[in-house]
Amino acid sequence: MTQTIRSDNGPHRSWLSTGRSWISGLIALILTLLGLLVFTFALSRAAPIDPALQLVGDHASQATYEQARHQLGLDQSLPMQFFHYVDRLSHGDLGVSLITQQPVLNDLKSAFPATLELATCAMFFGALFGITLAMLAAFKPGSIIDHLARLISLLGYSVPIFWLGLLGLLLFYATLHWSAGPGRLDDIYTYTMEQNSGFILIDAIRSGDPAIIKNAIAHLWLPTAVLALLSMASITRLLRASLLEERNKEYVILAKAKGASDLRILCKHVFPNVLGTLITILALSYTSLLEGAVLTETVFAWPGLGRYLTQALFASDTPAILGSTLLIGTCFILLNALADTLTRWVDPRTR
Repeated sequence: MTQTIRSDNGPHRSWLSTGRSWISGLIALILTLLGLLVFTFALSRAAPIDPALQLVGDHASQATYEQARHQLGLDQSLPMQFFHYVDRLSHGDLGVSLITQQPVLNDLKSAFPATLELATCAMFFGALFGITLAMLAAFKPGSIIDHLARLISLLGYSVPIFWLGLLGLLLFYATLHWSAGPGRLDDIYTYTMEQNSGFILIDAIRSGDPAIIKNAIAHLWLPTAVLALLSMASITRLLRASLLEERNKEYVILAKAKGASDLRILCKHVFPNVLGTLITILALSYTSLLEGAVLTETVFAWPGLGRYLTQALFASDTPAILGSTLLIGTCFILLNALADTLTRWVDPRTR
């Protein structure tokens, strides 16, 4: 007689597997951040600019130059230099900018909120219109809306972002006067409004002055629209392709055979199955906005991280360049880790 033995360890094994997955993800995140530290350290040492010479100047004596090298720790071995580099970073010491003569950390605290505000607003509208357009295009493939979605995606990828920004300034600022132009606020409000959070729109709302709120929106909407078009193009193209690929699978054919409408199939069956892909698309789009707003911030004189990094590159400001690179890289790694976590949560197939 054959006896069937049942195991009651199913849920336990599931929890154990999930725990191992989280631990492996955490280890991968730590190793990736460590790799970013190694990369920025190697970049600082491989740069053709001598930090000691940049500090003391070309006309300093040899003794002064050697003393500067000793103070910067450049006379030590590379492992010791890396150890001190990580130790300084752990205490928030990113060096002093050669342009502003201020700690790089303070400069980043001032510049990063401006980029974050611009990228977040652009991401919100880009995702809103991009997802809507992709859903409409996938609902009626080959229709006018589908052709419009492909046209917008093509324009968003083809048109240079700086040219689009200049054209927007010419049309909406110089000609129609619908935009307030470059900067985040007019000078009359910049020095009278308290800027505590670093986000102009939030500080303007806190001020309670309708004129300041209107001025902040007038400065914000045009660069937001330019970046939102770039974000919408990538979201529309990738999500439309994922939706159309999913619609050709067998379970969709079965749902149609059972009499389900195209709208119900798209919303109730197809869209939930591409939700993990959508999260990845949104994360990549958001990180590209954070690191790719350089030209937009330059055109619109937006005092964000991209403009700060551009000025640092032209001035060979090594501490500012490394600090900005480290911040952008950290944001990229953390956002991708968050996207992976959310994908595992919403899509059981990835667990």
